[in-house]
Amino acid sequence: MIRRLALLALCLGVPAAAWAQAPLTLPEAITRAQAANPDARAAEVAEQQAASRLTQARAGYLPSVDLTESWQRGNQPVFVFSSLLAQRQFAASNFAIDALNRPDAVGNLRLGITLDQAVFDPATRAGVRAATIGRDLATTSRAVVAQDLALAVTGAYGAVLAADAAGRAAAATLDAATADLELAQNRRDAGRVTDADVLRIEVFLARAREQQIRSTADATIARARLNQLMGEPLDAAFTLDATPAPEALAATDVAALEAEAVTARADLRLSALQEQLAAAAVDAARANFLPRVYAQGGYEANGGTWGSRASSWMAGAVARVNLFRGFADQARLAEARHTQSLRAIEREKADTAARLDVRMAVARLEAARAAEGVGRSAVAQARESHRIVRDRYDSGLADVAALVAAAEAVQQAEARHAAARVDVTVAAATLSRALGKR
Repeated sequence: MIRRLALLALCLGVPAAAWAQAPLTLPEAITRAQAANPDARAAEVAEQQAASRLTQARAGYLPSVDLTESWQRGNQPVFVFSSLLAQRQFAASNFAIDALNRPDAVGNLRLGITLDQAVFDPATRAGVRAATIGRDLATTSRAVVAQDLALAVTGAYGAVLAADAAGRAAAATLDAATADLELAQNRRDAGRVTDADVLRIEVFLARAREQQIRSTADATIARARLNQLMGEPLDAAFTLDATPAPEALAATDVAALEAEAVTARADLRLSALQEQLAAAAVDAARANFLPRVYAQGGYEANGGTWGSRASSWMAGAVARVNLFRGFADQARLAEARHTQSLRAIEREKADTAARLDVRMAVARLEAARAAEGVGRSAVAQARESHRIVRDRYDSGLADVAALVAAAEAVQQAEARHAAARVDVTVAAATLSRALGKR
């Protein structure tokens, strides 16, 4: 089917890229970036890494079991004495002084299994809590990266559209200026104007070409930046949706928007988790002053050969209490408490910054919407003014300076209007980011 469509397109003279590639919308570009951008992939790996650390911390609740198999041979008196006892082969003749001092060499095969189980270990509990918060931190950080990428992609997407719009405006200005130049040349040939009018329009035409070149370069840079954010090759070609619809956001009740931001923003959750992590560090520092209790068990089998071994077992418990470490534990606890206070201050600062972000985003969105409306009217007025001035120039009622000024006004109005439309989209995305939305 694909081959048939391609053949049909070639027969009809339709470029393959025109029908094969649908316009890339802004939400699709954001989705691509959040999936393929290196920062997004790194955040995903960091989240998996944090989950692995949590599994490591939880291992402290489980028993530790080791198995060893060893073989030794020698005539070292203590080794021979203990090996014979472990093999339950010790006899009365082994108490002879000469046998004790100069025993014959023996071999010992030892199979050992040891088990350690923490019964009370506050350090493990504090470590699990810290690792759990660390995993939540990684998950929240991934959400922050996703939100930042959404805003960055929106800005790059808008920059491409603005550059393309400026290029179209410059192209339209070139067409109009070319027509004006032809008109001026005709009037010069008729003796109605001088070469100065023709030169004036040629200068304006050169400026329009320069603007078109700059717009093309800006579009190339903006597209490369957008591709980089989406994790695509820098020279990948995408057709963008020329009319992205900004998200409809009610930007009237600032207090309600601030409350929504404080509840939903991932970076504020990040600050709260940092404070919780500092509290977990305080608990870990306190754990150094508490006892630790472990249960232990062991089993071993000793023998001179594989087939003849004597088994034995042992069970017990160990309690360990730190009495003094040169005031290091006290200093560590004090440091953890200071860190907790610092994280609380940072959380308050982040809360205020989030509220300020919302107010600034609301103000910018309202200004962008107003500027877009003014720009739309300005374009219509500039175009009508240029038409009138051109007709007057054709009738000899206006000079070339007025004609060039009217053409420049059209170009500037169209460029400002295109930029204002992009500003509305970017401002809406900025407000969405300030509210903690993707």
